[in-house]
Amino acid sequence: MNNATNLEERVVQYCQDLIRIDTTNFGNNESNGETKAAEYIAEILKTLNIEYQIVGPDKKRSSIIARLPGTDNSLPGIVLHGHLDVVPVEEDKWSKPAFEALIDQEMIWGRGAVDMKNGNAMILASLFELVKTGWRPKRSLTLVFFADEEAGGALGSHFVTKNYPGYFQNCTEAVGEVGGFSHTLSNGVRLYLIETAQKGIAWMKLSATGNAGHGSMINNENAIAKLSRAITNLSNHKFPITIKDSVRSLLEETASAHGTKFDEKDPEKIVALLGTLTKLVSATLANTANPTMLNAGYKVNVIPGEASAHVDGRFLPGNADTFLADIRNIVGQDIKVEAETFDVALEAPFYTNIVHLMTESLAAEDPAARVVPYMLSGGTDAKALSKFGIKGYGFTPLLLPNDLDFTSLFHGHDERVPISSLKFGARTMHRFIKAL
Repeated sequence: MNNATNLEERVVQYCQDLIRIDTTNFGNNESNGETKAAEYIAEILKTLNIEYQIVGPDKKRSSIIARLPGTDNSLPGIVLHGHLDVVPVEEDKWSKPAFEALIDQEMIWGRGAVDMKNGNAMILASLFELVKTGWRPKRSLTLVFFADEEAGGALGSHFVTKNYPGYFQNCTEAVGEVGGFSHTLSNGVRLYLIETAQKGIAWMKLSATGNAGHGSMINNENAIAKLSRAITNLSNHKFPITIKDSVRSLLEETASAHGTKFDEKDPEKIVALLGTLTKLVSATLANTANPTMLNAGYKVNVIPGEASAHVDGRFLPGNADTFLADIRNIVGQDIKVEAETFDVALEAPFYTNIVHLMTESLAAEDPAARVVPYMLSGGTDAKALSKFGIKGYGFTPLLLPNDLDFTSLFHGHDERVPISSLKFGARTMHRFIKAL
């Protein structure tokens, strides 16, 4: 941990060190290494004489929180946050070990290289370089790295915000993951996407009941058949397109960059111009509901009396009150719909001082930067922070190679981050934090 001599060396070292701590989150309260990662960060904070707390529902599922007092008490505080956990790995699908942080092709390979140990490393390296010089932020800064983000945050961000609210009082904005990365359009225009919105989460269980019986007999009350019809209805349903402000701004800027205009009646025409971002942005035009798991039966010649499916539902800001009712109408009255996880959708304003600081920091490192907002189709720990009225933004800046399909690396095989992109991110994050 003490080998690095400057910001760029330090961010590479921190990123590699964090990847080598296996923090796989399997869900159902099964996880590896989050406490070890929190302890690693604690050693960095200790070196800087920053007071911290390692907290969690048990000794395995730890988050770490710290606070740097500001020099101007009249200003509201700000939260810088990341998460410690990563999703599981299918080792046979990887070309390199997932937890060794090997460097090859000028990239760091490993689970968490993109989601989001790169961002954690940027924050920590920037703070180290600033604090060791005696720097203090104008605004009080809450620093927190959460456990359990990849399983909805019940044991991480929701636990921390419920039990340690004092760290977040008087804070008005939070800066976390999945934003600030570059995306170069086919005509060479380079966009940097700041996440200002994210869809809400409804992880649902659909259940059907019927008459159990022998598999050789006619059965008009087959639970599997009922559930299958419901899933087919859901898969075929087209939710209405609704263009939210963050999506509209992105599509208008994309159209302008291509010398055309955005037509709200045909948004997919402009979405198609986004190349590898098309899939992500398409998902933010409407609500979505995707069946992801099935469970029924125990023997081939037995018709079961019950069948269930799990569905990953995501709804746009403003649709929380109607989304579950819509799902129930789509699947039909024979199906029981239970929301096992339900979390808010978010939308923050783009034209604010904090986005201005992000824009200035990006422009200082890349004068060609064209900064735009976007909506994340997934969710982050910003949802838990929103209970305090804190506005969430995604900003882990990266200048990416034009041919890298960045969004496919989230939860994907062979996750990796270019070292040049990581160093760019550290320089940009350093400028941003210094300006706070």
